[in-house]
Amino acid sequence: MFEEISRLSRIRDAAELVYRVMPPTPQYAWPLLCEALGTQVWVKHENHTPTGAFKVRGGLVYVDGLRRREPGCAGVISATRGNHGQSIGFAARRHGLAATIVVPHGNSREKNAAMRALGVELLEHGEDFQEAREHALRLGAERGLHAIASFHADLVLGVATGWAELLQAVPDLDLLYVPIGLGSGICAAAAARAALGARPRIVGVVSSCAEAYALSFEQHRAVDAPALTEVADGMACRVPDAQALDIIWEQVDEIVRVDDEQVLRAMRLYYTATHNIAEGAGAAALAAALAQRERLAGKRVALSLSGGNVDLEMFRRAMDLAPDAPEPAGARPAR
Repeated sequence: MFEEISRLSRIRDAAELVYRVMPPTPQYAWPLLCEALGTQVWVKHENHTPTGAFKVRGGLVYVDGLRRREPGCAGVISATRGNHGQSIGFAARRHGLAATIVVPHGNSREKNAAMRALGVELLEHGEDFQEAREHALRLGAERGLHAIASFHADLVLGVATGWAELLQAVPDLDLLYVPIGLGSGICAAAAARAALGARPRIVGVVSSCAEAYALSFEQHRAVDAPALTEVADGMACRVPDAQALDIIWEQVDEIVRVDDEQVLRAMRLYYTATHNIAEGAGAAALAAALAQRERLAGKRVALSLSGGNVDLEMFRRAMDLAPDAPEPAGARPAR
């Protein structure tokens, strides 16, 4: 699979599909973030897509391929915590396909509303993503719907277009910090790095309350683990994907853990330093970089702000935290 998704010609073809719908997203070295981390830091703004998250790229590539492979397909089904479901709903609507999305009970209200606004049939089932995922597979078989997994070569290929943009715009990076949900983001970063012959180390980031990928990486075997994070729902994976693990074991240099409070503080810093809103998973890469600040001096670092789709109540929690250190003049949000 990795050879398939790491060919530059395939990433360029995927980019042509993506750019019919959206322009490349920007990458900025924000001065206050550079100051906070003590080095040059670039933020790849995947919160600036039509669905507010990086996943839309993969949905566009996957559904375009599906329409060509299965022109008679009447509808699709998938499971999500939100951003993948929005990407599928967005792409399915463009192609005139019905989309059914399954979410666990207690899922983000605002992500649910965004998916409904895209015309999907939204169903709630199970207590976590894995239970929703298994229900989607069963329901798809019963209804004759095409089941879209949350990890697939076409999804990864689409996401790789964003990493290729970053690596071409800032070619001499030393480190990439990448949040891990089910793995499409970090595998896409590895594919773009290989396709472009780039050199940065890739550091994966998981929640300390959802350690499946960290434990699997350390033990070099698939390890399930509870997914209990309250803040970083996009990283709440209990069962790692086998294909993703194969790529991660081969291509990823390190995986680190961040806890919910570190993520909330990173969400706050994104707002005070850049006035961008980050959801929990979207801020996880910054949380990891802050935790490893002492290692970053003299390095050129990039972070994925992978999504900004956070519920208002959660964003308030982040804003209500006292800063770890005095913030620059004018950086503190008004109360």
